[in-house]
Amino acid sequence: MSNRTQVEIFVAPGCNKCGRSIALIEALHAKTPGISFDWRVVDVVTELDYAVEIGIRATPGIAINGRLVFTAQPNREKLRNAIQQANYK
Repeated sequence: MSNRTQVEIFVAPGCNKCGRSIALIEALHAKTPGISFDWRVVDVVTELDYAVEIGIRATPGIAINGRLVFTAQPNREKLRNAIQQANYK
């Protein structure tokens, strides 16, 4: 298992905000120096049990290191800060 910070974005079919959240994470991952994390998209339809276990009630949701951190799309600064904090734990 990786020691890198793990970011998961929970999405659902037809969720317009989900695409914007994915774009935000992609931009942070590609264009933010000094921030290091792995990320993946979790489809709540195909991974329903896991989404429920994490506490997802609506999409988009963002979990960091297996803990639900955002229940709606955060702004870039809040997401960056949450990932940076996770990198130092």
